[in-house]
Amino acid sequence: MTAQEVRKAYLDFFVERGHKAIPRAQLVPYNDPTTLFTGSGMQPLIPYLLGEPHQDGQRLVNSQACLRAQDIDEVGDNRHTTFFEMLGNWSLGDYFKAEQLPWFFEFLVDVVGLDPAKLYVTCFIGDRANGIPKDTESGGIWAKLFIDKGIDAGEVEIGSEADGAAKGLQNGRIFYYDAGKNWWCRAGKIDDMPEGEPGGPDSEVFYRFYEREHNEAEKQEYGENCHPNCDCGQFMEIGNSVFMEYVKKSGGFEKLPKRNVDFGGGLERIAAASLGDPDVFMISLLQPIIAKLEELSGKKYESHTESMRVIADHLRAATFLAVDGVKPSNKEQGYVMRRLVRRAIRHAFELGIEQNFLEQVVPVIADLYHEDFPEVASKRDEIIEALAKEERVFRQTLRKGLREFDKAYPADGTHGVVGSQKESKFIPTEDHKLQIDGAILFKLYDTFGFPLELSLEEAFKRDLVVPDYAKQEFDRLMREQRQRSQTAGKGVFKGGLGGQTMQHKKYHTATHLMYQALRDVLGDHVIQRGSNITEERLRFDFSHPQKVTPEEISRVEGIVNEQIAKDLQVSFQEYPTKVAIDEMGALGQFGDRYGDTVKVYKMIAGGADKPFSFEICGGPHVEHTAQLAEDGKRFKIIKEESSSAGVRRIKAVLA
Repeated sequence: MTAQEVRKAYLDFFVERGHKAIPRAQLVPYNDPTTLFTGSGMQPLIPYLLGEPHQDGQRLVNSQACLRAQDIDEVGDNRHTTFFEMLGNWSLGDYFKAEQLPWFFEFLVDVVGLDPAKLYVTCFIGDRANGIPKDTESGGIWAKLFIDKGIDAGEVEIGSEADGAAKGLQNGRIFYYDAGKNWWCRAGKIDDMPEGEPGGPDSEVFYRFYEREHNEAEKQEYGENCHPNCDCGQFMEIGNSVFMEYVKKSGGFEKLPKRNVDFGGGLERIAAASLGDPDVFMISLLQPIIAKLEELSGKKYESHTESMRVIADHLRAATFLAVDGVKPSNKEQGYVMRRLVRRAIRHAFELGIEQNFLEQVVPVIADLYHEDFPEVASKRDEIIEALAKEERVFRQTLRKGLREFDKAYPADGTHGVVGSQKESKFIPTEDHKLQIDGAILFKLYDTFGFPLELSLEEAFKRDLVVPDYAKQEFDRLMREQRQRSQTAGKGVFKGGLGGQTMQHKKYHTATHLMYQALRDVLGDHVIQRGSNITEERLRFDFSHPQKVTPEEISRVEGIVNEQIAKDLQVSFQEYPTKVAIDEMGALGQFGDRYGDTVKVYKMIAGGADKPFSFEICGGPHVEHTAQLAEDGKRFKIIKEESSSAGVRRIKAVLA
């Protein structure tokens, strides 16, 4: 099956089983301070997995576009991508293991057509110290499913990943791993869970592409024996069912009154399994991009595999970021987008593609998605122009980098200058050749966008030596940069259950009040373009053509504090989306895509006919606005600045 066919078949399969198909959330999370991007299908549904009722019922299904920026440097092998689609189905207090596991097995075997003999599964081995039993229920369900297909369902107790390398497969089909592999909680580790936190065992499905014992090199890298969680390439995880059934209490773990199922399956990986090829870049959503690169470069994928994989992945991710309104910049999501695009362009140089690169490749990507994601079709020209503009800017940056290289390493061998920092860069070797300093190589790369490979090429042309210590220094500085860029993405998901404290609720509520106050002061052209809530402050982006004056800021503050003092009652109700927006005038966020129904929060004074604020939102909020003024606090705007062209940004606090 093509990846497009797998996606459609999955949605149809679960709709036939009583699920409501919901739209994907945007790649930039709404009101989630814990992460830059939507990194899993579960992330947008966190409030509902914690008990809040969903407007579309207890059974949900979708295909969620995801981006994990922390995987940028892993791209180049046959399975890692920064952008991917996560097929998801959820039971919110409805069905559980007895339905979920057979359904996924049926989908893989009877719909996608995978050979069940190539499927292997893992379950939770239990945690005696925390009183969590072995998940024999899931193991028993899997055993029956395999036996019904005439497959021996031997069970193997593994434990840790290291134990797996020591014990090996042992002719097993069902493998039990410890909490490090088959337990889900937002804390990551079962022993780190605080009181009140939900969690539970999970059961993963792996597809085995080929069978053989580890060779000597693999033994050195992966351990003596292969097992489902081995990274040698034999096995690829294609789906994971999380059974959220426990809650941490002071005396240990107790069963949740309402158990949830959270399933996530990689669309690209299932499509690769359908092809029987472990290279995900050969599926129908990536191979056409590879083919275009071969055409433009005149080179073959087999001989330039890594560069073509990086380009295909990075431009697919950048395309969807552009669809969701992100523009290349030096901050947050825009920084990651810029890094993706520029890495792709640098790899294009290696392929010999130097002109109008993105204008030729991005349309191929758009064509792969425009039928299943209408927003791609509607923004096609805008996407191409935004990315082509970044290419033009970067090519200018490269030219500037060459000039800076000339300053740092002038032809006469004298000491040069990089930017404003004067440094000694020439260290003579025994044969009187001059050596390059690693810090300068990094500065050329990081500050001026000059790729390392071009610096090395220039060094060769100028008969300069690049010693091992210079490369090591460059690598060290790169690692530090990666750690900085990944900080916002780490810990987000596994879990990402953030933003639920009282302080978050207060700032969510204050954001609603400020949104309406801005429209009252500045005009109805003010539309929300993004927001970010933490426990310390709120941040709000909105459309407005010029700087907000101090007088206007003062008026907005006054209106918000006036509404807080009125102690408006805060409540919500669900409405059909068209009715809420077109007939009732509910405010929303620019670019957001909604399902058939939406939750609308109303803030109204007692006895008033009309609410002050009437806005689509997923929460959470306080029950009445006077809670924002506890301890004598008042709403205060602390900063107003430009966010991008035609968009202003406000930061505000309750202090």
